[in-house]
Amino acid sequence: MVVHYQPQYNARYELIGYEALIRWAHPEHGLISPSDFIPVAEESDLILEIGDKVMRDVCKQLIRANGSGSDIPQISVNISSRQFAHLNFIDWVYSILDETGIDPNKLVLEITEGMIIKNLDRTISNMQTLKKTGIRFSVDDFGTGYSSLAYLKQLPIDELKIDRSFVCDLENDQNDAAIVDTIVAMARHLNLEIIAEGVERKEQLDWLVECGCNGFQGYYFGAPVPADEIHSKNDVTEVCD
Repeated sequence: MVVHYQPQYNARYELIGYEALIRWAHPEHGLISPSDFIPVAEESDLILEIGDKVMRDVCKQLIRANGSGSDIPQISVNISSRQFAHLNFIDWVYSILDETGIDPNKLVLEITEGMIIKNLDRTISNMQTLKKTGIRFSVDDFGTGYSSLAYLKQLPIDELKIDRSFVCDLENDQNDAAIVDTIVAMARHLNLEIIAEGVERKEQLDWLVECGCNGFQGYYFGAPVPADEIHSKNDVTEVCD
């Protein structure tokens, strides 16, 4: 298992962070997407081992960047439902923070709507506890699960991520466009950051900027790359031109 990092940029083409993405480096089939093995891993405690590796790799990467003088604004880490529901989740996060000494303000934990709904009270408690350290929270794939304004009002979240399924054809599909526009407007009124996933074309970016979105992730800005290929440049205009 190896961790790759996909950059996230704002409308001014300034780097705002990375998302950590696990890959299975298979000796015969090359890099295998997490969609092909994570669902299986989530059925057992193997997902806990994978999650532990990703978190530790991310923290080591932040330490290396800090030691080399680079400034990575933040790195987002996906948390599985099995991880989040584990009784030792809070202690596990605390232990990694203590062992690595990273700045918690540079760490964003991504959770899904489905995880939130399963046990709302415990979710709120866990998030409030970890936010005291400086860790931030993002709701991944927003709009594809059990969207509810009730939990958005209660949860101490910092960011919404618009699922790529709404972004891929928003210039041509009025329904996708309406959904994205609504999510952006809602996030703005709730003072939440927002990142649109799956941005692959300039036309998508222009539309998203026009409707008020200011965070983007996708192949238009860059593919996921190994740790030794990430950088902390302030802009990426030459990559996108």
